[in-house]
Amino acid sequence: MQRRKVGNTGLVVSRLGLGTMTWGGGTDEHEAREQLADFVEAGGTFVDTAASYTDGASEELLGALIGDVVSRDEIVVATKAGVLRRSGVREVDTSRRHLISTLDRSLRRLGIDCVDLWQVHVWDDDTPLEETLAALDHAVASGRAAYVGISNYTGWQTAQAATWQRAVPSRAPVASTQVEYSLLNRSAEAEVLPAAEALGLGVLPWSPLGRGVLTGKYRTGTPSDSRGGSDGFSSFVEPYLDQRSTRIVEAVCRAADGLEWTPLEVALTWVRDRAGVSAPIVGARTAKQLSAALATESLTLPPEIVSALDDVSHPVPRS
Repeated sequence: MQRRKVGNTGLVVSRLGLGTMTWGGGTDEHEAREQLADFVEAGGTFVDTAASYTDGASEELLGALIGDVVSRDEIVVATKAGVLRRSGVREVDTSRRHLISTLDRSLRRLGIDCVDLWQVHVWDDDTPLEETLAALDHAVASGRAAYVGISNYTGWQTAQAATWQRAVPSRAPVASTQVEYSLLNRSAEAEVLPAAEALGLGVLPWSPLGRGVLTGKYRTGTPSDSRGGSDGFSSFVEPYLDQRSTRIVEAVCRAADGLEWTPLEVALTWVRDRAGVSAPIVGARTAKQLSAALATESLTLPPEIVSALDDVSHPVPRS
């Protein structure tokens, strides 16, 4: 698998990332082991998790597989902090106290001394940005993290954070931004991607398959075994089952038919090769699903197909 630098840093990752949001939940240890083995065998190096994924079980499972399925120095381990659950309620806390204590717990679960990329999971209106970013500085200075990044920040938030970190040489520069980006959601192109390009951040798209909708599995209804058919994820998928999304999915399927590819291959290759993208993160529930994503490595979309997909998926201007 080809590799790319993350922004203007020396961090190099495979151009496809392995997401682990369902590990320890819908993805059991057997499936996770098979996924990681297949990913590494295909040349993949970038594995992304978060302290909040399945309440820490994702990190624990990944930690159990490091040294067993893959050696520590073969993969780039990324995790996130700032989202938690208290009494079953999702909360955001990017205070220095919470971030550093969360990172320490993440390292224990992962069984490592230093995470390669540590990311603030979300923006927090209740915590001063300089406090949040100071926690990133401390993580790097103390050897807990090699690089730091942000996630789910808007354009102005991205620019503010990256500029603040660049203002003083002793601060840890923001290496990357993780943001939702697919043919069904190109909102990042308005401000986030330009900000990332201007400030040298690598872009790590999450949900590059439009929350699974771009695979075409929802064309004739919602499969009972899909995320859209589950209680926990139905509201996550539902926004992409509207008429606009249907038009885009049909265009992807037509392109796939013409190329003799799958819709997944068309949609994932489109995101992977967008300007500024370091590595889309694919969160497969099963090894079979991951295998389909890994098959895109040798593929490149013809320019005329890219142009047609750009046209049909062009973001609708807000009134």
